Amino acid sequence: MTLSPARVPATGVRRLTRTLYGYAFLDDFVLLYPVYALLFADTGMSLWQISSLFALWSITGVVLEVPSGAWADAVSRRRLLWIGPLLTAAGFALWVAVPSYGAFAVGFILWGAGGALGSGALEALVYDELDRLGAADRYARTMGRARAARLLGTVASIGLAGPVFAQGGYAAVGAASLLACVLTAVTATRFPEHRLRADDAASDTWARTLRTGLAEVRGDRSVRGALLLVPAVAAVWGALDEYTPLLVRDTGVAEATVPYLIMLIWAGVTLGSLLAGPAERLGTGGLAMLLAGAALALAVGAASRSLAGIALVSLAFAGFQLAEVLADVRLQHRIDESRRATLTSVANLGTELATVAAFGVYALLGTDLPHGTVFAVLAFPYLVTALALARARAAMARP
Repeated sequence: MTLSPARVPATGVRRLTRTLYGYAFLDDFVLLYPVYALLFADTGMSLWQISSLFALWSITGVVLEVPSGAWADAVSRRRLLWIGPLLTAAGFALWVAVPSYGAFAVGFILWGAGGALGSGALEALVYDELDRLGAADRYARTMGRARAARLLGTVASIGLAGPVFAQGGYAAVGAASLLACVLTAVTATRFPEHRLRADDAASDTWARTLRTGLAEVRGDRSVRGALLLVPAVAAVWGALDEYTPLLVRDTGVAEATVPYLIMLIWAGVTLGSLLAGPAERLGTGGLAMLLAGAALALAVGAASRSLAGIALVSLAFAGFQLAEVLADVRLQHRIDESRRATLTSVANLGTELATVAAFGVYALLGTDLPHGTVFAVLAFPYLVTALALARARAAMARP
């Protein structure tokens, strides 16, 4: 029996999305997530040392982000997607085998390198494969669901971290995390990749791809604005995420309860991801209101240092996650296929730089202030971004 033309794209979309959702789930099914800040503290690391490790993680991404994106445009994006998780697995193995500042630092470098290889490459592969199948309009919904799958992986790992940690300590959660990384790499090999220039892309050096991508940013104001919006939305809450176990513990709950409250936060974020499809209809004004509301929820919730406040933090993170997906969609709609991974990586580079700055600010403020107060202060940049979006909308509305 011959498949109709409509059936062939539908089959291709299903294969792509199923692989994407499995990859996203496994990539964040890391039992170390809710406890690695505690591992660092229990090993004797100070707040400055912990913040320096987070900064090193981001700096690695800063150094490798754009070159890896240009590399993904010049060669196989799928190849980079399976190499990255294997580097992360090696880093986790080091953490558990020889817990020390040096091992944590090397582990974060490997994790940062693995993340850089996939950053930009994943979004570019998914968008271009959907576009080839005539389904580019499904990108927002697909990536929203992928982030939801990723967050479900996080929530599942948080739920399992407590009992696994109780049975085997850091060694057990580390071994489970390493296995998840290997399974992520295996899943990545199943991604379809049908780029028009896949066979002769080697003739384009990554440096040439990078130059042409940056030229597009300089020459197109809409691309530049969409690119800058990504770090403005993603950076601060991405940094705050690393400190949520410390924020939760400051409410006075037992350490064994911390993973479950972290699960509550990420359950809300998952819901935010699932709203990405319908929320794509939000204009610039709607996005500004979303960011302002999430910022207020974060400030009030974190400052209250209570269980009800943690629920508000969950709501705020849901809003930030939704806004991050929408910012990515705005960017993907504005950039060219041949430079998609490069420019996505440029946006992610901005995110990494802003995240490093957020880590530094957190360490500076956290020396004298409780975690809840620092969270509340760092909600302010989102109010600034919301105001900038509102002004941009008003400027566009003028004759």
